[in-house]
Amino acid sequence: MSKVLVREPIAEAGIRLLRDRGFDVDIDSDSDLAESIGAYDAIVVRSATKLTAELISRADNLKVIGRAGVGVDNVDVEAATRRGIVVANAPESTVISAAEHTIGLLVALTRNIPQAHAALKQGRWERKTYGGVELADKALGVLGFGRIGQQVARRAAGLGMRVVAYDPYVAPERFRELGVERLETAEDVYGAADFLTFHLPLTDETRHGVDASAIARMRDGVRIVNAARGDLLDEDALLDALKSGKVAGAALDVFSTEPYSGPLLELDNVVATPHLAASTEEAQDRAGVIIAEQVAAALEGGLVSNAVNIPVIGAEDLEVLGAYIPLAAKLGRLAMELAAGHVEELRLTYFGALAQYDTRLLTVAALNGAFQGRSDQPVNYVNAPMIAAERGVEVREERSRSARDYTNLVRVEAVAGGVALRVAGTTMGNDNRLWLVSALGFELDMELAPLLVVFRYDDVPGVIGKVGTLFGELAVNIANMTVSRTRQGGQALMVLSIDTPAPPQLVQTIHSEFDDARFISLE
Repeated sequence: MSKVLVREPIAEAGIRLLRDRGFDVDIDSDSDLAESIGAYDAIVVRSATKLTAELISRADNLKVIGRAGVGVDNVDVEAATRRGIVVANAPESTVISAAEHTIGLLVALTRNIPQAHAALKQGRWERKTYGGVELADKALGVLGFGRIGQQVARRAAGLGMRVVAYDPYVAPERFRELGVERLETAEDVYGAADFLTFHLPLTDETRHGVDASAIARMRDGVRIVNAARGDLLDEDALLDALKSGKVAGAALDVFSTEPYSGPLLELDNVVATPHLAASTEEAQDRAGVIIAEQVAAALEGGLVSNAVNIPVIGAEDLEVLGAYIPLAAKLGRLAMELAAGHVEELRLTYFGALAQYDTRLLTVAALNGAFQGRSDQPVNYVNAPMIAAERGVEVREERSRSARDYTNLVRVEAVAGGVALRVAGTTMGNDNRLWLVSALGFELDMELAPLLVVFRYDDVPGVIGKVGTLFGELAVNIANMTVSRTRQGGQALMVLSIDTPAPPQLVQTIHSEFDDARFISLE
């Protein structure tokens, strides 16, 4: 029975789901995690628990880390990936709450609501001091147009604002659907916006991206809202801009260090909340249930739809691509075996209707197959790309709408020394049998079986009979055979599938009789 550690509180419904699925769940926020983490197959955290590389190195049995929320800044994702541990989050859980909080901060900032409230509580009636500005007909700049950014845009439009946004990873059609003007650069947004709100992930590129230089390109008197990540802003630069009046005001829910008690809180033109954007009952309930579902899927070998370190594809795409995942894995394994592991580049090409889809998961499947048994650590869909990178193997993905004789075709090329060794396959029938259609430049027609033997030889009479005799003498049954040749009297390729592993005596005999013969297991 898999063991799950719930390190921080999540919704009771999430706990119940895990237990109902048969997992042994411990709720423990007090024990020494360095001592206990090795006993668990999964851990669920929120934002307080820091899963560092050192902690993860102690997690000998860990298969999945579940973050009940959106950001995974508190998890060393690279360390987890290296060890083949899935990291999943619950990105949908807080979208509405975060968007509503952003709008709340925006309104509070423009109308000085917190300051006026505090003054009135202290017995001061200061209507003139805390007059504000309207949002209607003002330009809101949105940097990061993902789920939360889009929901903020919807709500801002309802307030009569004109919304401009920048996000190079979102299709232009999505901007048009929401009535948002898509700008070409972040600098364009800075120059157009009366108000700015940030909904970016925290990466090496975005960390402190809103610095003194960025602020200088903004409109004078701009107002800034940040309910995403504290480290997106250079707080020292923001402090200077607020004091000089370049930035008229800021509403902040997140800070570079939390709890925060720095100089920004001393300014009257700063509205601040203590990281409350996701703190609604509804968001926390959703996060607990969603992450429980993700953890259960990972432990049961299912699709982890919210994994941050595995390519994720939608249900509709998966319906088409699902049959090609095991095909890609076996072709990757076959190509690597035929190349004897000597590979500088793995090139994946998807032909036909497959070219229309997001094929990253197929590429990962091919890498997973290619490196099985060729690493000193277990290889899976999580760490296979990293293993390829560490070995200096370049991975390329290509697509072509043309597939000649097949509706869909997957080709894997193992390249070394400028020479490409190619294998290709497709699926056949309603049961999606895995089919090998070419290898080493020869056209084939054979089901991919767990145990294969591949011969390359001169096309002369008697070879097929000789091979059959050698296998028959040692009681190894040949289940299937396909033979192909370049031309009469030229080179030929024979591929066999056998029912049982070849005994050492047969392997030795075949290698003594044939210069180029490979026994390959795709199991």
